[in-house]
Amino acid sequence: MHRLSTTIVSLLAIGLAIAALGVLPPAAGGGSNSSSGAITSGQTVSAWVPESVSAHTDVSTSGCDNSPGPYITLSGELALGGLGIELTFQNNVKGTHTHIEETTATVIVIPAGESITIPKQPVLGGVGGNPFIWLQFTDANGAALSGEIFLGRCVQGLMAADGSFVISALASATVEGGSCSNHGSTISLSGELSLSGINARLIFRNNDNPVGGPHQHDEDTTVSIVLIPAGTTIEFPKQPPLGGVGGNPWIYLAFTDANGNPVSDRILLGRCVQDF
Repeated sequence: MHRLSTTIVSLLAIGLAIAALGVLPPAAGGGSNSSSGAITSGQTVSAWVPESVSAHTDVSTSGCDNSPGPYITLSGELALGGLGIELTFQNNVKGTHTHIEETTATVIVIPAGESITIPKQPVLGGVGGNPFIWLQFTDANGAALSGEIFLGRCVQGLMAADGSFVISALASATVEGGSCSNHGSTISLSGELSLSGINARLIFRNNDNPVGGPHQHDEDTTVSIVLIPAGTTIEFPKQPPLGGVGGNPWIYLAFTDANGNPVSDRILLGRCVQDF
């Protein structure tokens, strides 16, 4: 009798272990899981992503012969590389844990070329005596994003400056309820992209050859200008429902660039339960 009881307990333990394995999510393919279990309505996930930027600045001057230096006015715009979101719906085929049925849905939430205006702002700085002027794009901490771009000499008028570079940005997506059934599953999302900030450094020199020339011992004078403050956000509205396989799948999210290339790990959102 004792041996029979032990056998029954062992069989129950094996059964519970198999049941637990049946609800484990498929591997995230190297991504990071932000949650487990059922998806909750209004869940927000975030990831730092690289964001390409094309910058154009127009520059004008006044008071070039004044001391301590001229007034420089900057304006222009930035064009973003864009942002997309890919949802992966993953479902084990009934009766097996080896074959996985998977579908993906992708949406571009911020199109390539989305622009941000650089507000016009006058800046006093530099040296007197009709200096030569350069501009360099930097991040919010002053690290260079571009090389020095020669604008010209103050009294002769300055050229526009263009640059292309990559900054880091915090992408966030909020997942909201949709439908879950054997015929398919859908969820909706909205969110924002928060930029890390872009500055410009104006460099004033008394000669146009920074490595030599008649004034090679003159020190540079620099002025830093905030073009786009850190934390500037671009919101994207609630998107039409995105769908995948039925049968209560596991759902993952990854951020992409405007061409659909992943720029973050896959994030496990959870399972598309019926009341989601």
